[in-house]
Amino acid sequence: MNKRCFLEQASVALAASLMPGLAAAQMSGLAESTDSPPVFVLAAAWRSSVGVPGDFVGLLRADWAAGLVEVKAAVSVPTRAHGLLAEPGGGFVAVASRPGKWLLRCDPRGQVVQWHRMDSEAEGRSLDGHVCASADGEWLYTAETNPQSGQGWIGVRERRSLRKVAEWRTHGAEPHQLLLDASGALVVANGGILRAEGDKKRDLHLMDSSLVRLNPTTGERLGQWRLKDSRLSLRHLAWSHPDATGAAQGQGKPLLGIALQAEHDDLMQRRAATVLAVWDGEKLLTPTAVAAGSGYAGDIAAGPEGGFVISCQRANMAVQWRPAAPADLIAVAQLQDVCALSPTQTGPQSQGVLLGAARGVGRWHPTMAPGFLKWPGAMVLDNHWVVL
Repeated sequence: MNKRCFLEQASVALAASLMPGLAAAQMSGLAESTDSPPVFVLAAAWRSSVGVPGDFVGLLRADWAAGLVEVKAAVSVPTRAHGLLAEPGGGFVAVASRPGKWLLRCDPRGQVVQWHRMDSEAEGRSLDGHVCASADGEWLYTAETNPQSGQGWIGVRERRSLRKVAEWRTHGAEPHQLLLDASGALVVANGGILRAEGDKKRDLHLMDSSLVRLNPTTGERLGQWRLKDSRLSLRHLAWSHPDATGAAQGQGKPLLGIALQAEHDDLMQRRAATVLAVWDGEKLLTPTAVAAGSGYAGDIAAGPEGGFVISCQRANMAVQWRPAAPADLIAVAQLQDVCALSPTQTGPQSQGVLLGAARGVGRWHPTMAPGFLKWPGAMVLDNHWVVL
């Protein structure tokens, strides 16, 4: 199918290591919690150094009642995976990390049902590790780069075949995560960092990070936003879930939270940089100047009270941001190398968050006691995972 045909058809180290000041408040509301049962199946990517070493994608099962994490399925992959997309029916799509050369689909058992390799495509693009689905579920959008120019592209793919049928410019370099907004338009974070051979950063003084909104059927640019500080790279995205209180006060509009990575030349300036930007559909702002994350946010997820939870991998902590107190960041977990985040529920009920870290998986909820489960063996989780 060519582009014209497409357009026609589309018209926590231990539980005790979590912040002790929060534990009492969490325990006090335990009986009132309506969060999901303490068993979660997650699509994840990881690297193992024992048994058969290498990179894997697959299924992890975290069972708080049994007190263990199990690897339910593991698929060996040629290079690191990065982003994952949960699909209807319980399967998932995994995308290779930048500069990626493959993507694959697994069924609900974690068995591979489709491989797609980028060397089969004439355009010569590489993947940037992220994928999202169209509003009707018929198309997949992949973040891609032209290795020669460094410019970003969106690959439009048939969901069933993973075959590319069209591509659009992202109007920036190094596209990262991409999501749909409430209207179905595509919102893309251009990281803005040019890359040399071996994926090394180059010419940081030329950084041009931006958030761009695209028509989901034509790729037309509908808007583009930049932060005042050009050395803050926009990376990962999450939509907030306004709670009932916010909706009653007329604040029910979702916000887009954007995890930031600071690239300032000066080390102290880099460490003092904020880790969060917020977009309300009109303005792109950094609501807090709190230097909580050493200038590096690994992932972001919807949190309680219409806000977000952000993992600060280099600071070994996760923080919470709330629109009711926009200048503040509240530490909610201290876990070595904490990065991958996933809400334990979707929609307005979203409260708790699962946190992947160096030694295992943490569970944080504002009205429950924190929890922590160790990995079943030596494994290093990648930046993202999704609850299935």
